[in-house]
Amino acid sequence: MEITKKIVLIAHDNRKDDLLDWVKYNKGTLSKHHLSATGTTGKLIHEQIGLPVFRFISGPLGGDQQIGSKIVEDGIDFMVFFWDPLSAQPHDPDVKALLRIAVLYNIPMACNRSSADFLISSPLMETEYSRQLIDYGSRIPSKN
Repeated sequence: MEITKKIVLIAHDNRKDDLLDWVKYNKGTLSKHHLSATGTTGKLIHEQIGLPVFRFISGPLGGDQQIGSKIVEDGIDFMVFFWDPLSAQPHDPDVKALLRIAVLYNIPMACNRSSADFLISSPLMETEYSRQLIDYGSRIPSKN
């Protein structure tokens, strides 16, 4: 992971205002990194806060899957995902798949403001970092 991190920002509808408040508060730090987001979240960040954001499509339309693919391709270093613990999501399988891929590839991930605050203020944000990957392939039983 380079000094300039590739950060993805995601928020369910009931959490978008929380994420926007967090982004606004951390605008100076976030402006030093490459930001991406799901469709509506990225649009709101750009329009309301003025930060450049690459936008994937909306999460329910496949954006979560696009982000998962980027993680596998080493295109995401850090994920802030303010998900709603009280509302069922029509694309819940996609959300679970994204969270699984983030864990599988050892991506630092924050799911609420407190964890996001700790991650963004970590001294590791200003250094290169070598993310260690677990060889999960060796744990898959052979079909021979």
